[in-house]
Amino acid sequence: MQAYLLSLLLIIPLAGALVTLAMPSTFRQFRTIALVASLLQLIILLLVFTHYSTQQNGLQLIELKPWITLDMGAWGILKANYFLAVDGLSLPLVALSVIVVLIAVISSWKIEKSPKGYFALLLILNAAVIGTFCAQDFLLFYLFFEFMLLPMFFLIGIWGGLKREYASIKFFLYTLLGSIFILIVMIALYLSTQSIGDGQLIVHSFSLVDMQDVNNIISNSILDPQRNVSILGMSARTWAFILLFIGFGIKLPMIPLHTWLPDAHVEAPTPISVLLAALLLKIGGYGLLRITYPIFPDIALELSWLVALFGVVSIIYGGLAAMASKDLKRLIAYSSVSHMGFVLLGVASVTPEGSAGAIYQMVSHGIISAMLFLLVGVLYDRTHDRMIGNYSGLSSKMPMYFTFTLIAFFASLGLPGLSGFMAELMVFLGAFKSGSTNHLLHESFAIVATFGLVLGAIYYLWTLQRMFFGKFYVKPGISNDLADVDLREKIMLIPLLIITIMLGIFPQLLLDYINPFADAFSTSILESGKIVKALFQP
Repeated sequence: MQAYLLSLLLIIPLAGALVTLAMPSTFRQFRTIALVASLLQLIILLLVFTHYSTQQNGLQLIELKPWITLDMGAWGILKANYFLAVDGLSLPLVALSVIVVLIAVISSWKIEKSPKGYFALLLILNAAVIGTFCAQDFLLFYLFFEFMLLPMFFLIGIWGGLKREYASIKFFLYTLLGSIFILIVMIALYLSTQSIGDGQLIVHSFSLVDMQDVNNIISNSILDPQRNVSILGMSARTWAFILLFIGFGIKLPMIPLHTWLPDAHVEAPTPISVLLAALLLKIGGYGLLRITYPIFPDIALELSWLVALFGVVSIIYGGLAAMASKDLKRLIAYSSVSHMGFVLLGVASVTPEGSAGAIYQMVSHGIISAMLFLLVGVLYDRTHDRMIGNYSGLSSKMPMYFTFTLIAFFASLGLPGLSGFMAELMVFLGAFKSGSTNHLLHESFAIVATFGLVLGAIYYLWTLQRMFFGKFYVKPGISNDLADVDLREKIMLIPLLIITIMLGIFPQLLLDYINPFADAFSTSILESGKIVKALFQP
């Protein structure tokens, strides 16, 4: 069974989706099917952790089977494998996915509009996200990456708010543009990468492991450093890095490729906002760490300052936009843009601390943002209004809700003792260290980024003061019969709260898995980048 644990994580939700689609629309237990599938995934996840060793670096629980082998004649042989595995980068994100999807299913319990289609799409999205984090073959990764697009498009476009069509189409077009850029590079990498040779016969490979080994680059290919093909004044390898950076940057999202996110969050139903913020944004950071930097380490070293610059701009701009937001959901959406900027800064530092901080930030933000959007949904379910200025003194009417919100806000702004603090601390340590060790980033990047913490404190504390303190007030026309959180909502929020506190007090619980990858990642990028750069020398 150990050899198929990762496949089971994919098969279970897909089987649940097939069962859901096979049932007549009059069947009323679609949510139960989704819940059972998510609980089974949680059991499989526990088995994955029991078979994963934190003492071993590199890919584990490997599932490698031939998938596509096609003789292309003079072009060689096309080879793609069903290649799944996890390591210190992907395992924490897989765990995050399983937990958040389970919470999202519980949050979807009151969905009444076309529940059959809703839960079928939710289960397909579940499998696609986990498949993206597990795939070690670029073609397989890309297919899972694309499979996420349609379920999310329909979940926003059918079950969203008043402007759901606009938001879903904007999300679709942005993501599709990023997918096209990634597809272009994937094809170029396939044509430039070989796995094994048989005389004059070249076997092209989609394996990410093969692509990360410079020895597998085919001589005189477009991405061969020694050939140094120039396109519009820049090398083909530089263009490939930039296209991947834009493609994954859209998903992250980074400034200025972020405008689809606030609209999608505002119009999406609460469970879909939870999945969007907690999981789909992380695929952008994951793509940089898994694909962009390891395959093009030479360009990564040259352009890390640019990646850091976009990160810092995202941190500051996202914070300023959140300060100007009057809609609570939009405020949290822009705070996500700001927090994802820390991921870019950590990745750009190419230090063990920065790389570990970037991964820690993705996991921490996934938990905290899920909690924040659930809390917005709790209030919206009662009043159908999200405007910050329409409320005051809610702490007296909803003390339990206030407690959850207080902790979530403090975790997001980086209060010590909660998970957000440790993530941002490691990113800052990595960014400062980069200036004195590998000399990729100037210390000013980290200094400017600290203002993002100040902005976060401003907009979160202002929101707390406006909505929860003072005399109780609800704008006329909004229901003021505000019941506190019920049992179902506590079941959703308490696990996320516990994880946030545990990761803040005992960060080693997560760092034991992250650190081996972060150490190997930073060492590999620095060493491989120098080797590849040397190939350019005459």
